[in-house]
Amino acid sequence: MTYPRAGGSRAGERGFIVVAALWMLAALAALTLVGSVYMTQSAIALSAFDATTQLQMVEMAGIEMAVYQLSGAAPGARPSHGSLAFRLSNARVAVEYQSEAARINLNMAPRSMIAGLFAALGIESDAASQLADRVVAWRSAPRSNAQDDENSLYTSTGLNYLPRRAPFNSVDELSLVVGMPAALMERARPFLTLYSGIAGINVLEAAPEVMAALPDMTSVKLDAFLNQRDSLPSTDPEFVLGILGGRTLGATVAGSDAYRIRMRVVLADGRDSRSEGVIMLPVAGVKTAYRVFTWRDEIDPSTGAAQR
Repeated sequence: MTYPRAGGSRAGERGFIVVAALWMLAALAALTLVGSVYMTQSAIALSAFDATTQLQMVEMAGIEMAVYQLSGAAPGARPSHGSLAFRLSNARVAVEYQSEAARINLNMAPRSMIAGLFAALGIESDAASQLADRVVAWRSAPRSNAQDDENSLYTSTGLNYLPRRAPFNSVDELSLVVGMPAALMERARPFLTLYSGIAGINVLEAAPEVMAALPDMTSVKLDAFLNQRDSLPSTDPEFVLGILGGRTLGATVAGSDAYRIRMRVVLADGRDSRSEGVIMLPVAGVKTAYRVFTWRDEIDPSTGAAQR
């Protein structure tokens, strides 16, 4: 009987060990690659998270700085608009604020002002009046003692919803009103609010398009008023309204406890963010510093520019 030599057995074992070692190295290399990809993706995610957190903190600081500036005066003497700028954690922050009384309140304004705004934005007078009827119907409860065809108007046009018959929940809801052109909705958005708390507009702050919505406003009267508006005394309402020809429906110099804040934040890494929101300042006896009604990040810089 012939027996294998011991040296051949040892050579086979060494070959097996080499192959096993190569497999282990290959597996280790694969794990290293997977780990590297995971760590890279984690670092990216962590960096994005840090920037988001930093942006939120800086935005909060911007809101609180605006509130601090506005709270330095008594409620009746608060400025209707203003701005400020500061640096925080190597971020540059610019803040602008304006009273919501400069905008038309979609839930409170008289029908004539809503029609006037649509007409000022280029809609033919009769069409503007009909759209204003639809807006008022959307925000109003049905009349119990009169014929109300509003619901059938929506169903007859193929819409799968009915008018709310209650106050608007957001300005964007205006797009659901039957017959509302999308282009008109976009043009009207910067001039509307739900938060002013008043039915009229502050004529010392309102944009020309909003001023044009006032009843019996003509281009000649509007131009004459705007040319001298900056010099008019806000403490003399009778004098200011007299320039408009006396008491005018919807015209006031009253302010609002609600302010729209527009903010630009440039982070240390160069990221540029723009945001907008509405806050409510406290009234007498309320302990909370302020309330945030709405806030949007990454807004289009051009939106709302007409209000500034």
